[in-house]
Amino acid sequence: MKKYIHSLFILLLVISSNESLGNEKEKFVNDLISQMTLEEKVGQMTQINLTVIAKGPNRFSSSFPMEIDDSRANKALVDFKVGSVLNTINNTAQKPSVWFKNISKIQKIAMNNNRLGIPVIYGIDAIHGTTYTDGATMFPQQITTAASWNPENAYNMAQVCAYETRASSIPWNFSPVLDLGLDPRFPRQFETFGEDPLLVERFGVEMIKGYQGFDNNVSNKHKVAACMKHFVGYHATISGKDRTPAYIPDNVLSEYHIESFKKAIEAGAKTVMINSGLINGIPVHADYNLLINILRNKLGFQGVILTDWEDIRKLHNRDKVAKTQKEAVKIAINAGIDMSMVPYEYEQFFNDLVELVEDGEVSMDRIDDAVKRILELKFELDLFQNPVTNYEDYLDFGSKKHHQLAYKAASESITLLKNNNNILPIKGKPRILVAGPNGNNMRTLNGAWSYSWQGELTDKFAGDFNTIFEALANKYGKDNVKYVSGVSYKENGSYYDMVEDDINKAVSEASKSDYIVLCLGENTYTEKPGDLNDLNLHQLQIKLAKKLAETGKPIILILNIGRPRLITDIEPFMSAIVNIYLPGNFGGDALSDIFSGKVNPSGKLPYTYPAYPNSLIPYYFKPSEVQNNSQGAYNYVGEVNNLYDFGFGLSYSEFTYSNLEINNDQFNLDDSIKISVNVKNSGKIDGSETVQLYSSDLYASLTPDVKRLRDFDKIELKAGEMKTITFELPVSELAFANSDNQFVVESGKFKLSIDNLSKEITVR
Repeated sequence: MKKYIHSLFILLLVISSNESLGNEKEKFVNDLISQMTLEEKVGQMTQINLTVIAKGPNRFSSSFPMEIDDSRANKALVDFKVGSVLNTINNTAQKPSVWFKNISKIQKIAMNNNRLGIPVIYGIDAIHGTTYTDGATMFPQQITTAASWNPENAYNMAQVCAYETRASSIPWNFSPVLDLGLDPRFPRQFETFGEDPLLVERFGVEMIKGYQGFDNNVSNKHKVAACMKHFVGYHATISGKDRTPAYIPDNVLSEYHIESFKKAIEAGAKTVMINSGLINGIPVHADYNLLINILRNKLGFQGVILTDWEDIRKLHNRDKVAKTQKEAVKIAINAGIDMSMVPYEYEQFFNDLVELVEDGEVSMDRIDDAVKRILELKFELDLFQNPVTNYEDYLDFGSKKHHQLAYKAASESITLLKNNNNILPIKGKPRILVAGPNGNNMRTLNGAWSYSWQGELTDKFAGDFNTIFEALANKYGKDNVKYVSGVSYKENGSYYDMVEDDINKAVSEASKSDYIVLCLGENTYTEKPGDLNDLNLHQLQIKLAKKLAETGKPIILILNIGRPRLITDIEPFMSAIVNIYLPGNFGGDALSDIFSGKVNPSGKLPYTYPAYPNSLIPYYFKPSEVQNNSQGAYNYVGEVNNLYDFGFGLSYSEFTYSNLEINNDQFNLDDSIKISVNVKNSGKIDGSETVQLYSSDLYASLTPDVKRLRDFDKIELKAGEMKTITFELPVSELAFANSDNQFVVESGKFKLSIDNLSKEITVR
């Protein structure tokens, strides 16, 4: 009882403190707004790229190292009262001390030379570590983290990233990505948590907690304001290419795409960035229904709504829904945009918006609403009192402690897809040839958003870490492990350009080796530069694989990819296949530990791995994807052709499932279903297994998905150990969005399944 009273007292203190802080914030911000001119308010809604105020030849590119230009900065921050800055010089990483020097100068100019002393809010894309800071800890990318099926890894990544971003004097991070990565063609699939809505929700919420803290107190100097992106439906394009149109019915948008944002909002996410594309012919930046009716009113989001890069301009230049740039500003601000990532021609945005208000085309109430949210964010971040954090206060920046968490995430994510005759793990000191363009390459281990936007500078900053070749050489002996690329990525070419180095040399070296470790995949890319027309691996990589296969030596294929590239032509020649995705700076070390057996692989695919170019559908497809007909004039067989299914991944252990039990066979809508199953490690070594619970709605008013993931739990089992795993599933979570865009659970039969076990229940 005493413990309960004490906990209640602490809770009441926290509530009282939060209420007091909320009242203080409300009064402070309202007083400030009452003193502001229209120009000062519009300045707060303007975000510019750092190059605009830096020394250099022009506002698009700047000299190095990073240095603020007094004249340019005064024009933007004082004359035009710009309230936000983003990005870095020429998309390259800077030391924390350089960040501190430059952001301190930005704040000094803004706060000392404007009459109200309002600080700038600085934002950055730090999506798997503090991207633009030299020495920062690089975790696996989101898609890799999702493959761990352990949301704790997402929390750890965000917590470390928040700390090291604040060590870089930056309080606002444009992360996490909450888009549904359901299309393997899309160039940003690696930035997502995969194709399943539940995975995205669970991992996304943990990212918010890691960035903002469990109490969302972002005045904490180890925390940052998170930015959900990209609201909403960004990846569901028809073409599979970046920033192209999507056509999504309202009920599909609600059921599959919006829920991850809803959960993140409930977790307290402070800001949101908007989808750069179009849905049903309407640019999302111009969609009042999505931004106000749904995001603001239905989901209850109270934070700052931010554009993506130049997206107000694109309403005129690209999407042709605004006849002029000025009309584009009017449409976007009236649709609900609070801050424009301009990022270069800020004078035009500023002048256009001022004139629109003066002409009555945009109301002062709309301006005040936007500015209030921006100022509240700055207040919550404590920027008025402490506008800059000092790198000298962050002793754990790039520390071994942080590195260990990044290694843990990589080692839990790497996914074993094939292991004929248990070729892995490899013991002893065999002769190993490492071949392929990704075998000695830190750039490809990290992917884009790593020290630079496209990741092309990674090798310059990540030289202290181990490539796959270096890690294997450390493990098996430098005299036993050789590297011959065979083919490589073309220097200064597009991410897809390749050249043949010397395939014959690789074949010759392979003939002298016991094992071939063939490292294939992709060079770094993101956004438009990552669009592609062919999901197959490059033909030179296929050629190398087939030539090496002719040696008869066992080949272990390492897939270093941001999206599942097609390997059906070479898969039969591989003795083992390991998907490492984009594992970050510690991917080579984690892979070598899996090779040796020090780590038992436990990753599971967060997406469906397709077999063919026209088999690109997620696991929750409709029954009509599979049709068989052998009668009549036409014979056809329809089937889903996956190389590997969603949720698949092998282990060095063998796990067996038994005794699936459900607490009843009939349930009401307000009931919870209790499901239990026994899982045993039947192997000889300890291992981890992800237990996955699926449901199938057998009949519904809209054609149901064949199955949906409803819960999962990653467990550790010692050799020979058995555990009983229990899930509590509310019947309400079996709902789908019907044709009226209402979530419903219809009465009828459902199948619940775990592994190869299943039982039917009835909902009354």
